[in-house]
Amino acid sequence: MTLAIEAVGLVKTFPSKGGDVEAVRGVDLAVEQGEVFGFLGPNGAGKTTTVRMLTTLLSITSGVARVAGVDVASDPDAVRRKIGVALQEAGLDPRQTGRELVTLQAQLFGLAPAAARDRAQSLLELVDLVDAGDRRIKGYSGGMKRRLDLASALVHQPDVLFLDEPTTGLDPASRLTVWDEVRRINAEGTSVFLTTQYLEEADQLCDRLAIIDGGRIVLEGTPASLKASLRRRRGLDHDPTLDEVFLEATGRTRIRAAGDVEQVQA
Repeated sequence: MTLAIEAVGLVKTFPSKGGDVEAVRGVDLAVEQGEVFGFLGPNGAGKTTTVRMLTTLLSITSGVARVAGVDVASDPDAVRRKIGVALQEAGLDPRQTGRELVTLQAQLFGLAPAAARDRAQSLLELVDLVDAGDRRIKGYSGGMKRRLDLASALVHQPDVLFLDEPTTGLDPASRLTVWDEVRRINAEGTSVFLTTQYLEEADQLCDRLAIIDGGRIVLEGTPASLKASLRRRRGLDHDPTLDEVFLEATGRTRIRAAGDVEQVQA
């Protein structure tokens, strides 16, 4: 079976006055089709750099990356046709209506006008924005904008959807709504690669996850297996949280990570 995402020995270096800086230092990833895969890491760990390489936004120094079976370095255009990317700061034109934006996006991907309108309608239904579809985006709440950004990223029915911190800054109710949309999108067959600041979010949504620190993967597994492993190693008499797993894997302490236990900065 073709993996949704595969990376072997992925490396990224940046030149600096003091010599090359290795931001990503040999990352291996294998994300199965149909998974929601979480990618966590503290500030400066190499998380964003890895995602930018996988989505063709940044060149690869060495190693191999394939997304939906396509080599990222040798055929980036084909990769872009197979992925959707919803960035943390949605690039939405506030003067457009939600329906106009999604319809235009569909036409940019080659759909005829009638087909683009039909696709926009189905996507607005998917993210529960039909009633707001003809309102200008400037009047949307933060949660509505995130859901519209999801719809925009799905117009060409991507095999893999990259979500970059999709709920950062949202209130709890809006965050739960976005979680529901991610689950619904995944249930329709789209593999999801999720970066998030929120460990609870990873615990609730992800089938498996990887934690990156210092440019290397330091831990990988299902949320349940990682918590169970920590409980066994420490002989705990309670079920640990994913926060505790993260803190141990990255060598952080609660004092050092004050403010970042629930919110891990990218």
